[in-house]
Amino acid sequence: MIIAITGASGFVGRHTTALLRRAGHEIRAVSTRGEVRAADLDGCDAVVNLAGEPVAQRWTSEARERIRSSRVEGMRQVVAALRGLKTRPRVLLSASAIGFYGNRDDQILEESSPPGADFLAGVVVEWEREAEVARGAGIRVVMLRLGVILGPNGGALEKMLPPFRLGLGGRIGDGQQWMSWIHVDDVARLIAFAIANPVRGAINATAPNPVRNVDFTRELARALHRPAIFPVPKFALRALFGEMAAIVYASQRVMPDAALRAGFRFDFPELRAALENIVDAKVSE
Repeated sequence: MIIAITGASGFVGRHTTALLRRAGHEIRAVSTRGEVRAADLDGCDAVVNLAGEPVAQRWTSEARERIRSSRVEGMRQVVAALRGLKTRPRVLLSASAIGFYGNRDDQILEESSPPGADFLAGVVVEWEREAEVARGAGIRVVMLRLGVILGPNGGALEKMLPPFRLGLGGRIGDGQQWMSWIHVDDVARLIAFAIANPVRGAINATAPNPVRNVDFTRELARALHRPAIFPVPKFALRALFGEMAAIVYASQRVMPDAALRAGFRFDFPELRAALENIVDAKVSE
């Protein structure tokens, strides 16, 4: 297959590109920094949209607009280019996010759960709405609601590892908030699975065993053979990141029901094995 990928140079994009190439697919990296043209996607069997401004930054008014525009307007450009093709790809797979659900305490969240009401939830709702437009052009649409992505050389652990390696890590607040995580290898495998199988609509891209932040902290410290005794108070996060800090300590207990029903099997369903794999990969570099 010929598969076009936007955001191919990003953390998820690199892992996905490598996996798909090993499987024998031809990858076409497409930039969304300029206008996405129909010619960029012509002849492709599938399109994977992974582009987007990083969310992990202080949310100034300018940053908010970049976050929204890179996702909503970027998706709109991709769909417009697809609609301009005479022969269209069979599937459009777009990154989405569990930010769709907002802060939901202990609720178990499935793909059918309603959206939250905060800034990021609103962005994700718009983002998915733009992707769904491609259905009118006869294209199967899949939206992967990505959780906290763990892996070497990027993702959520990139900023966590240095303090934890120094023995300065700890839970966030009381640590009771749920973290819905996923190993980056399983993200790439789920993308390949969604391209090859007749799934459609929203799919939660999270491991089937979310954990509370205090347990995540303990497992990360264990994998690194370090203590984790320095809790991070919420007010410190707010001082550092402003409004964006709310997503760091939000509680989201998300289950990958759609993926499991479709027959996908996670290589890393348990956090301990995922973290050990990642730490071992870092050590072997």
